[in-house]
Amino acid sequence: MTVKVAVIYYSSTGNVHALAQAVADGAALAGAEVRLRRVAELAPDSAIDANPLWRRHADAATAIAQASIEDLAWADAFAFGTPTRFGTPAAQLKQFIDQAGGLWQEGKLANKPVTAFTSAYNRHGGSEATILSLGNVFYHWGALIVPPGFTDPAVYAAGGNPYGTSSVTSLSTGDGPDAAALEAARYQGQRLARITIRLLEGSRLTDAAAGDGNGRETLAGTTSQTA
Repeated sequence: MTVKVAVIYYSSTGNVHALAQAVADGAALAGAEVRLRRVAELAPDSAIDANPLWRRHADAATAIAQASIEDLAWADAFAFGTPTRFGTPAAQLKQFIDQAGGLWQEGKLANKPVTAFTSAYNRHGGSEATILSLGNVFYHWGALIVPPGFTDPAVYAAGGNPYGTSSVTSLSTGDGPDAAALEAARYQGQRLARITIRLLEGSRLTDAAAGDGNGRETLAGTTSQTA
């Protein structure tokens, strides 16, 4: 079956964008229909122009569709990406999330799988804290957090972050995520899509079984499937 995955991110100089593209590619490889969406930039042109890497990516990013709340309503699952900002998500991504109150009140964000990824200039620059901060949002939504965990060699090869893919970027050169981080991001997207497929298939089987009085057997059967 086909599931719908929204990969929504903020990237200033392009590093999180590269991870987001890899997550989207991984979800697509697992058979998902994917929307890759960037959130709106809030920084003034004066700040962007002060950093050539930021200006270069800001200009290039105009080709990527801008995220809307409708993308959250459309999706069966979400992947959120952000650079670290003092151990928390960037204001640009948080501003987008803060617009989702209506969907939250209607229960339209509940029970949907979600995962997160990030990038920082230092290995201990707040990557885990940033992903855990996003987790607070997902708890409120009632979403189902899908971390990569230590479930694939790609996670270990990229530095072993079980919370979500994180990359380290050179401040001086602006070099983006390395091959290992991109492979981990692709795996994370695949894992999100595969688990979403399992959940939706199980839900459909359970709903069908409820109609023929065989719910207990059908539900037990779905739990034994492999991703």
